[in-house]
Amino acid sequence: MTYLDKKIQKRIDDKLTQLNSFRPLPTSAVKKLKEQFEVEMTYNSNAIEGNSLTLKETYLVINEGLTIKGKPLKDHLEAKGHKEALDYLYSLVEKGKNNTVSERFIRSLNQILMQDIDREWAGKYRNSGVIIGGADHKPPEALEIPRLMQNLIAWVGDNNKKIHPVELASILHHKLVFIHPFFDGNGRTSRLTMNIILMHSGFPLVVILKNDRKRYYSTLSQADKGDYIPFVNFIARAVERTLDIYLKILTPDKKDKVEFVLLSKLAKKTNFTEKYLNLLVRSGKLEAHKDGRNWLSSEEALKRYLESRERKRK
Repeated sequence: MTYLDKKIQKRIDDKLTQLNSFRPLPTSAVKKLKEQFEVEMTYNSNAIEGNSLTLKETYLVINEGLTIKGKPLKDHLEAKGHKEALDYLYSLVEKGKNNTVSERFIRSLNQILMQDIDREWAGKYRNSGVIIGGADHKPPEALEIPRLMQNLIAWVGDNNKKIHPVELASILHHKLVFIHPFFDGNGRTSRLTMNIILMHSGFPLVVILKNDRKRYYSTLSQADKGDYIPFVNFIARAVERTLDIYLKILTPDKKDKVEFVLLSKLAKKTNFTEKYLNLLVRSGKLEAHKDGRNWLSSEEALKRYLESRERKRK
């Protein structure tokens, strides 16, 4: 069964093809984008788990080595650990190691993430049961973890060429966090592991935004019950957001650049209300990406939606 919406898949594939057509990408621009997304992912991934550092404070901690007054030491260590894990991820991608998804890789990610927070258990599978606060899902017993992890790696190998990389990465993310193999850092480890699949397929680093935390957990919960469609398409929208940002910056000819605007501004140029455009965006019918709490779309995207709707009527 395919979980990825065909319209979203086509948009993603077309945008990745467009991005690939610009390769080799300008070194300076790529470096700045890489640094931007490293800070953004470190901030958002940690914030989802309750880290109190702001985006700016995260930048100062990981790039300037500063200590933020009034913020817990643990929050600083989480930021530094996540940046080191990202560096490890990028090093593997740059070396072209395509068979990276293994138990050793996943444990190494967790070990780097947690080494300064819980040195005893960093990178080691838990040896007792755990409870996830606020979730209905109860992770498997500790004795089951080695077998479940072996099955997970085998599943990735079996499906690596069979399903779309966005779908593969999304389901891998869920399966890993469902097993919950570590005492701590499972969410961050899963989001990083997801990205190794995407980055090997040519996608830039994909970030799950803190502002989408509620929907993120809601769709994960649906996947716990066997309904993968909402979660896979939630991740697909995050992938599309990254592609939009890269294309906006890297498109070489200004006349080819797409202008993304707030839905409120787009609504003024059409007969649609902002509320209706928001509904189209959330249902995946209208291309858009988030900037902070705001959805951005374009006149071109709305035109494509209207043309698609007209073809269906005919």
